[in-house]
Amino acid sequence: MGDTILYEVLNGVATITLNRPDKLNAFTHKLNHDVRKAVKEASTDEGVRAIVITGAGRAFCSGQDLSGVDESIDHGEVLRNSYGPMVKEIDRCEKPIIAAVNGVAAGAGFSLAIACDFRLASEKASFLEAFIHVGLIPDAANLYNLPKIVGHAKALELAILGEKISAEQAKELNLVTKVIPEAEWNQEVRKFAERLASMPTKAIGLIKRNMKAGWQMDLHDYLEKEAYGQRIAGLTKDHHEGVQAFLNKRKPEFQGQ
Repeated sequence: MGDTILYEVLNGVATITLNRPDKLNAFTHKLNHDVRKAVKEASTDEGVRAIVITGAGRAFCSGQDLSGVDESIDHGEVLRNSYGPMVKEIDRCEKPIIAAVNGVAAGAGFSLAIACDFRLASEKASFLEAFIHVGLIPDAANLYNLPKIVGHAKALELAILGEKISAEQAKELNLVTKVIPEAEWNQEVRKFAERLASMPTKAIGLIKRNMKAGWQMDLHDYLEKEAYGQRIAGLTKDHHEGVQAFLNKRKPEFQGQ
């Protein structure tokens, strides 16, 4: 898959681990490329029904590796060639993606976390909009995604003040779904991911697709898209299984089809 990440599939869950622990999993062009490739592979693998992105060692991702940056670099081209393609691959994925934030998520690492559908945070995790401290704007779709999660005013505050926030503060802001004690970390992340992997995968994809569309469409157009999506969902095997399970008073066994 790539020497900057680890990739594993188990029980319907693909786990993508950023694997530059000595650099706090800081981004390089190669790491961007490998994450994009891994997400694409998981997206197209019928055996994968949920995706986890996490970091090796004590960090989730500390942002861009600044050791390879000089004054002549065109930051716009870096975004177009590295971060943009990675974020687009995550955005087009219709399977649920979980950011398992095991440590610091700073700069583009923060952006990666909020590009995902869910964020689970270790009690030792922290989040930092580090861009302002080097005179840059938050990128990798950060300012696109963050206001949708925490609201305009709080997003502006986080971006401009650049203050580190703890896992508990992130939970209060709805940035994270759950804060997990360190001793229970691996078990709880796996449990959450496998729960998503056991759900009706195609319906999840349609929920993601329609929710994104709702930001950009008027009500009348959205209602037509909703009807189209519900028609597709109604034709799935998982819908049939759900109805039969309800009628037979048993737990449904969804297959993601």
